[in-house]
Amino acid sequence: MKLDGKTIYAQSSDIKSRTYLEYRKDMKKKAIAELEVLKWLGSKVKQLYPKKRVKVYKSGGDKFLWFLRKGRVSSESDFIADIDKEEIKFEFQYAEKADLKFYDFKVSKVTKKKDNKRRPIENKFFVYIHKPSLKYAIFKPEWIMKNGDYGMVPAWRSYAFRVPKGKFEELFEPDSTLKNLCSKIDAKNFILNFQHELIDINKDKLSYLLQSVIDENKIVEIIPEDLDSFFKVCFILDNLNKIPQNANLWLVYLLSYIGKNIMLEDIYRIVYCIDFLYSKIDLKQNELTQLVNKVKELFKKIKMYYKEDGSYRSSLKASPLEETRYALFSINLLEDLIQDMIFYYSVSEFMSIKKIYENVENIGKTHKLLKRTTKNGQEK
Repeated sequence: MKLDGKTIYAQSSDIKSRTYLEYRKDMKKKAIAELEVLKWLGSKVKQLYPKKRVKVYKSGGDKFLWFLRKGRVSSESDFIADIDKEEIKFEFQYAEKADLKFYDFKVSKVTKKKDNKRRPIENKFFVYIHKPSLKYAIFKPEWIMKNGDYGMVPAWRSYAFRVPKGKFEELFEPDSTLKNLCSKIDAKNFILNFQHELIDINKDKLSYLLQSVIDENKIVEIIPEDLDSFFKVCFILDNLNKIPQNANLWLVYLLSYIGKNIMLEDIYRIVYCIDFLYSKIDLKQNELTQLVNKVKELFKKIKMYYKEDGSYRSSLKASPLEETRYALFSINLLEDLIQDMIFYYSVSEFMSIKKIYENVENIGKTHKLLKRTTKNGQEK
């Protein structure tokens, strides 16, 4: 992956046991929630400052790329509000469960050391959404220090300010608009989990294939100039955390597979390989131009395969469920790719992605279809 013109790997201990793609999935959940909340938060800040000009925007190290490339945890706030000429920071958290005994807040988000004393961070608010009750609260770090206890959070393996349930939930206010907001977040997280299962499906397929060499005396073939073979090689290298020596040439060769008659199964394999190779190289201008044109072509083809029931279909041989998974998986990685190319290569041919899965034709229809036709990601 590229950072300041250099090719590096994600090196956080949190992601050593996973591929970079798997790490990104976890970070994407945070991005989904924050990007959906942005407009809603803007309306709440305007209520706090009714007579002032207010603009709220995404902040933090992940404000554009959604996940930090080196696997670091940012200490920056999630949002910033420009209120006339004053800048106010907002830290965003939300609860998925209704039965929490404590609400936890990281010390670095609440306080700063000054004269060897912990003092609450100034010009900052926390905004907290309690999804099960469709309620929210906005409060300052001072409130957390006053009402919370400093203690160990087992899930985090670190100390934090822990506010007891009874005290914290007194702050919550109901908001009818949260129902639609939380539904969108849930729908996109469902789709994210559904499409990402393609990684485990391919791991299982490859595992069975390799086992059959010993168990059934079968031969595993890696065939030159074959897309499926190209995909298998990239998949194996990715999981071994290895880089092809001629990664730039591999990428150019891979783009040649994008033709008129490719199906969704071909597209997801190509996009996976593009994502794998792109993150390991620095692109030359001619390579970048080719990639930009091919990304546009891929989006057109995926859109062409969308059906009115919310599914994606390109072939009678594969099930609509699996083809829809291929399409969603591809859209997810292509949106990441667009953001990265804009950020690192100043590509002007694309508009930046404002919300995750904004290139899914009808997120509501697709979510309902998947909920109706799947159980734990499997066809009913």
